[in-house]
Amino acid sequence: MRCIIVHYHELALKGRNRPYFETKLVRHIRAALKGLGIARVEPLQGRIRVMLKDEAQWEPIRERLARIFGIANFSLNRGVPVDLHKPDLESLKAAAGEVIRDASFSTFRISTRRADKRFPLTSMDVDRAIGAHVGALTGKKVNLNDPDLTIYIEMMARRSYVAAGKEPGPGGMPTGVSGKVACLLSGGIDSPVASYRMLKRGCKATFVHFHGRPFVTRASEEKVREIAELLTRYQLYSRLYLVPFGEIQRQIVLGAPAPFRVVLYRRMMIRIAEELARRDKCWALVTGDSLGQVASQTPENLSVVEEAAQLPILRPLIGMDKIEITEQAQQIGTFETSIEPDQDCCKLFVPPHPSTKTSLDQIRKAERGLEVDTLVKQGLERVELAEFAYP
Repeated sequence: MRCIIVHYHELALKGRNRPYFETKLVRHIRAALKGLGIARVEPLQGRIRVMLKDEAQWEPIRERLARIFGIANFSLNRGVPVDLHKPDLESLKAAAGEVIRDASFSTFRISTRRADKRFPLTSMDVDRAIGAHVGALTGKKVNLNDPDLTIYIEMMARRSYVAAGKEPGPGGMPTGVSGKVACLLSGGIDSPVASYRMLKRGCKATFVHFHGRPFVTRASEEKVREIAELLTRYQLYSRLYLVPFGEIQRQIVLGAPAPFRVVLYRRMMIRIAEELARRDKCWALVTGDSLGQVASQTPENLSVVEEAAQLPILRPLIGMDKIEITEQAQQIGTFETSIEPDQDCCKLFVPPHPSTKTSLDQIRKAERGLEVDTLVKQGLERVELAEFAYP
């Protein structure tokens, strides 16, 4: 019997709420593996078992499981029956031989866990017996400290499971357990990483992108569509709102002092994004701000921008530097797309010397010269919606 055993870490600490988190993870695994020959997905004594049909292929399943938040690790197993009254290790030995058939290694170790302590042999007894069998079968040596391969055996009430190695999962929390958030997605390096970090904490993300048309090309929109598609692999379905912002910026340029334009742009984006967030029942906005990185991200300007919002603004990258953010962008696969050249609306109509210590009084005075409600309505009336699904 082939199956996959999925382990979680953080979920195990949830006490009485654990069944809720476990159910969410099981549902997401089912949805992510749809069409790949899965017989069933079910919780099993502090872990999750994915039963495979004969036609199921390991590689596409492995690829998708590696992107499911909430999974600490997973492994492809051979399941064998257990009889507590007649302990027989022959079936375990046969399963161990099966799982290492195509493995390449010089040294190995056996790691046994008894979830059911009624089994009369101890974990060390099983380690020694199966280790001796694998050594005789392959001629390989045991190395307990740094082996090339670890053979894992999990002994449970009715079945034991044998696997050659484990695959790391992304960790975090299952998709959807933390509600929905609206992520402002610029197309640069930072905002996709901020979105990813919120997805990892169990949020479902709606994406909002402000583009500079009609004054720039569609380059930034195309980038953001590609990034949204990449991030959809982690939550399976995404909505992306595309907001035309060029004309709004032009009107701010005509009606407000140059040093305050960047902050005024950001406050206007926050207002529009908040309305879109409410449409999708999001409880917070998410930005890619990193403290002190650019003029709009000084303590003073961040405070003034946040004042325009009624929903909470989450900043997952606030204490990270550019090197750390770039490394994570490379890890999650958004970096190459983010560095493609485009015409970002954030660079449109930017003054040569933006204010870095803007006060709320200054901004409120500047906004008196603008039709704020009209500009917000203008952005909302012209918004476009794109939807993405995976697989």
